[in-house]
Amino acid sequence: MAGFWTTAYYPGYEQNSGMPASAIDYSAVTHIIHFVVTPNPDGTLNSSVNGLTVNNSTDLITRAHALGVKVLFCVGGAGSEGDFQGATSSTNLSIFINNLTNFMTTRGYDGIDLDWEPFPSTDAPQYTNFVNSLRFALNQFAQPKLLTAAVEAYPPYGDSPTAEYTMFAAIQNQFDQLNIMTYDLSGAYDGWVTWFNSPIYDGGYRFPSSGGLVPSIDAAVNNFITNGLTPAKLAIGIPFYGYVWTGGTGSSASSITQPRQSWINAPTVTAYRYTDLMAGYYQPNLYQWDANAQSAYLSITNANPINNAFISYDDARACQAKVSYVRNHKLGGVMIFELAQDHTSGQPDPLLQAIKQALATPGRTNLQRSGNDINLMFTSIALGSYRVQWRNDFTSGIWNTLLTTNIPGAGGPLLIKDAGALTNQPVRFYRIQTPP
Repeated sequence: MAGFWTTAYYPGYEQNSGMPASAIDYSAVTHIIHFVVTPNPDGTLNSSVNGLTVNNSTDLITRAHALGVKVLFCVGGAGSEGDFQGATSSTNLSIFINNLTNFMTTRGYDGIDLDWEPFPSTDAPQYTNFVNSLRFALNQFAQPKLLTAAVEAYPPYGDSPTAEYTMFAAIQNQFDQLNIMTYDLSGAYDGWVTWFNSPIYDGGYRFPSSGGLVPSIDAAVNNFITNGLTPAKLAIGIPFYGYVWTGGTGSSASSITQPRQSWINAPTVTAYRYTDLMAGYYQPNLYQWDANAQSAYLSITNANPINNAFISYDDARACQAKVSYVRNHKLGGVMIFELAQDHTSGQPDPLLQAIKQALATPGRTNLQRSGNDINLMFTSIALGSYRVQWRNDFTSGIWNTLLTTNIPGAGGPLLIKDAGALTNQPVRFYRIQTPP
């Protein structure tokens, strides 16, 4: 898909153990963000603590550039707000920007990714000044440099409901990508229910305690767009990890095993990488797909309720659904956090490959006339969904749906017949969408 980016975070601390740079499928990504350099309040940088050594930078960048993939480094991370506040103060801002651009050029990176977390609206003026100043510095290079940011899907609890979105709308042209962190959308909080880590839709479900809609990717995206963000500037996040909900007592005296359950005693929620979930928990008979939320989960019920669990995670089908969502909403791409959580040495990386295959389909569609019928053939992906539409005027008129189909099994060549398409019709145009 032209212009579609697949940006993947890749931690330096995984590079020497869990996933060497030689194991990355560079054909499956357009950008890699080397994670993470931490800022110090005085404007200096700390790179070695998270594995962004000179050797690791060189190894990754050399391999990526050989295959046309851009590499940025990330500055920030969870809990970095205080450090950013100091580094971007009027006293330290120029020092900080100089250190960032020097690190970028010395190591050979193609740009910088900002991850200021948490981000309350009170930080907006300082953040805006920092972004404008950094963009100006990056524009001084003869070779264009990239500026991207990881942005929170929802504002912090109790903060202004729109300030974050309107701020990013005002400075969106300073960025090449704004990657929404559409994960960690649930937890065992007061007044909550069991919910998914990264659901596309809320399914119309509301919190019993407040009446508000549960979080979703679609709601977050709409918040950005309705407040002025251009869709093509945005990507949604795909987590290569999930959450295991255990313990707790449900409101009906049952333990936690399903989404949308309230509780009397709060459950424990623990993050696991995808590979560990598959090795430690997955069984085909436990698998569930929530069509309303467009999300996968495991529901575990044991004779001893203490071992029951609700496990929310992204599988290959969820990844494909998210690629479809981005395409159909004309967003810029997807962001992955993070590559090593999907990786097992000597084996394919199933989630990354699902994204790669989803982007490769439906690809080229062959059309053949048979009398007044039209036969359409294209390659489908396993568990993919496709909507075939037609109209008689290419430039105007509504699109009519010929069929919507879900693909079982492994996918492959798909033949669709439009019977009688050309009866009393001299011409017909087609398009293929990948819902939801």
